[in-house]
Amino acid sequence: MNNLVFATNNLHKIEEVQTILKGQFTLKSLIDIGCTEDIPETADTFEGNAGLKSEYIVKHFGLDCFADDSGLEVTALNNEPGVYSARYSGSRDMEQNINLLLAKLGNHQNRAAHFRTVISLRLKGEHYLFEGVINGTITHTRMGIEGFGYDPIFIPEGHKKTFAEMSQKEKNSISHRFIAVNKLSSFLKNR
Repeated sequence: MNNLVFATNNLHKIEEVQTILKGQFTLKSLIDIGCTEDIPETADTFEGNAGLKSEYIVKHFGLDCFADDSGLEVTALNNEPGVYSARYSGSRDMEQNINLLLAKLGNHQNRAAHFRTVISLRLKGEHYLFEGVINGTITHTRMGIEGFGYDPIFIPEGHKKTFAEMSQKEKNSISHRFIAVNKLSSFLKNR
C-alpha cells in the first residue's frame, strides 16, 4: 500500500502528515480523488467527526482512507473549543477564534490545555481509531509565526516556545498529530 487517501483538503495537515510519514505513503487528498463535497462534521466528539469523514469516502468512493479530527481543549473553559476549534467564533477565521478564546480565558490562573487528534482509518471493511494528545498551556498573547490554528498561543509541556515559534520539524516531532500518525503508521507497517 503506497497510496493512501487522507480525507482532507487542508494543505497544512497534508504537508504535516506527509512529513511525519517520511515518504512511507503518498497521500491523496479529497481533491485528488475528485471529492468536492463538504463532508458533514456533525458529531459532538473528535472520534465521531473523524469517523463520519472516513465513512463518507468509503461509501461514496469505495476507497480505503483515513480522516482526522483534532482540536484544542482548554481545561478552564470546560474543554472548549473542542470539536468546534476550527469555527469557535462562528467563522473559520483563526484570528477571531484565538481572540475569542483569549477573551474567554481572560486572566484565569489555570491555563492548562491540550491538543487532541483522533484518526479514523477505514481499511478493507474494518474501522480503527488512533489518538494523539499533547498537554500544554495557553499564553496570554500570540507568539511566533509558524504553524497554523491555535499554534501561536499553545506552549507544549516541557517546552518554552509556542508551536508557532517552533520549526515544522520541531513541532512535528512532538505534536498530537505526530503521536496519532505514528500510531497509524506503525499499524499499517505491521499489516
